[in-house]
Amino acid sequence: MDAKTPTIVFDLDGTLVDTADDLIASLNHALSTEGMRRVDPAWLRPYAGHGGRAMIERVYAAERRALAPGLLDALVKGFLDHYSDSIPGVSRPFPGAVEALERLADAGFRLAVCTNKPQDYSDRLLEALGLSAHFSAICGADALTFRKPDPRHLVETILRANGDPGRSVMVGDSRTDVDTARAAGIPVVAVEFGYSDVRVHDLGPSTVIADFGELTPDLARRLISAAGG
Repeated sequence: MDAKTPTIVFDLDGTLVDTADDLIASLNHALSTEGMRRVDPAWLRPYAGHGGRAMIERVYAAERRALAPGLLDALVKGFLDHYSDSIPGVSRPFPGAVEALERLADAGFRLAVCTNKPQDYSDRLLEALGLSAHFSAICGADALTFRKPDPRHLVETILRANGDPGRSVMVGDSRTDVDTARAAGIPVVAVEFGYSDVRVHDLGPSTVIADFGELTPDLARRLISAAGG
C-alpha cells in the first residue's frame, strides 16, 4: 500500500471493544475501599469511556460526598491497578467488529486505533483479544504529548499508520471522537451502541451506524470523496 491508501481510524472503548463491565467492576473495587456501595452499571455505562477519574468524581457528586484531591488520586490508582490486573476480563469486540475490520482490510484500507486509553492497556487489550494484527498503528493517550480532542492525536495516528489524513475516516462513539475528527477536517462515523450520555446523532457526525454491518468500504469511500479526498 502507498501513502494514498485510505485509512480508517477507530476509537477503542465503546467503539471496537465493549469494556464497560470491566471498567465499572474496577470502579466498584476502588469505591469499596472507602465503604461506598456498588454503582449500577446501567447508570454508569454511558460514562464508561470518560475514564476512571471522571467516573469516580461522578459517583461522589451523585452521593454528595466530599472528595479530597489526595483521596481521588488514591481511588484512581486503585481503579487502574485493578483494571490492569484484569485485562482482558469479560471485554469483547462489539458484534460484527472483527468482520468489519476484515472487510475493510480486504478492500484495501489501512486500519488504526486512536484512543485516550493508556498505551499499555490498549496494547495488552488488543493483543489479548487477537485484534492487534489488524492495525498499522495504535496510539494511546500517552503515546504523544497531546490527546483527543486535540486533532493532532488523530492526525499523528494516521501518519504513523503511513496514511493520508486527507483520505481517512474516524469511527467513534463519543463527543470527544466527533469533535476530534471535525477539528482535523476528517469525516467521522458515530456508532449508536457505544458510551455516550447524549444521542450521537446530536453531536454532528458525518453519519451514524447502528451496527458494524453498516460500516462498508463503499460508505467509507463516499465519506472520503465527499470530504474532497
